[in-house]
This record gives sequence, C-alpha cells and structure tokens, in this order.
Amino acid sequence: MLELELPQARTETFTIGTGAPDFGNLLGVDGERYSLSSFQDKKLLVLLFISNGCPTVKACQDRMIRIQKDYAPENVKLLALNSNNSYLSPADTYAEMVLRVKEKGFNFPYVKDEDRTVARAYGAVCTPHVFLLDEGRMLRYKGRIDDSRNPERVTVSDLRNAIDDLLANRPVRVSETTPFGCNIVW
Repeated sequence: MLELELPQARTETFTIGTGAPDFGNLLGVDGERYSLSSFQDKKLLVLLFISNGCPTVKACQDRMIRIQKDYAPENVKLLALNSNNSYLSPADTYAEMVLRVKEKGFNFPYVKDEDRTVARAYGAVCTPHVFLLDEGRMLRYKGRIDDSRNPERVTVSDLRNAIDDLLANRPVRVSETTPFGCNIVW
C-alpha cells in the first residue's frame, strides 16, 4: 500500500513574548524582495497571512488598507503574505496577486511565501491570520483582525486595540484571539 506523507500545517510554536522567526527573499508583487530586516526601521510590524480567494480575506481587505493608512504616521507597517499552494489554489498565483493589488490598491507590500516556510514557522493556520511584532520583533498579538467578517457587525477591533496598546506603551489587553477564515492551502 502506498503511503502519502501530507505536509504539516504547524511545525513550530510561535508564542506571545518570543522573537519572530526570521525570513528573507520573499518576492513582492512590486518586484522587490522582502525579508524581516526590510522593516527594521518600523516601530511595529503586522504580518497578515492572506489569500486571494478567501471570502473572509476579501471582506477584510478594505479594513487592512485602512489600518495601514491610519497607523502609517505612527511608523507601523503591514506586510501581507500569501502562503497558499498555487498549484492547488490557482487564485493564489503570483500573477493573480499582482492583479489583486492593482484592483484593490493595497498600500502595503504583498509577498509570496512560495514554499510555505514562513507560514509554518509562524504557525499560521488560516487566512487571514495576524501576527503583531513590536520594535524588538517580539510577538505581542496573534489571531484575528476583528470579531466579524462583516464590517457592519464588528464590535471588537482586536488588531487595532493591540496596536493602540503597544503605541501607548501598555501591555496588550488581549494578546491572542482565534483567527477565522479559510484554511491555508498546503
């Protein structure tokens, strides 16, 4: 009998208060290459594991753009990573990512995690899945953007609250929430 070895979604545990796993050389839709150190001048870095086809991500895109716009003056940067297997999810090819950025007008870099090593290192499980890093690149928040896919039903803006807490030099009031959306296509 032929046995198949399926890829494991989570191979490492990235917990609150630990240093961010390094990554490098990820191709952005702008043609630039990005690494964790590309953002060393930013006070806070928000990693957003997203995809093109997920309805939850589509519903959150305007919120992501707005978060970047609102917090850019505070030296906060968002970085979107697409870790979906393009072969199994054709909506997540590099070419489709380029089209999405043009269509939506992303104001933050969008990179392809082609071999899914970054998603595995961070323990990303779905799209969207958020990881907020402080200036020392320690994990301070992980989970969801907010508490509803529908913008009109949002009652708790978890990511904004965490950013506000860090910018005010306060402990993050809720450092971990359960993300929801579409599973990463491994």
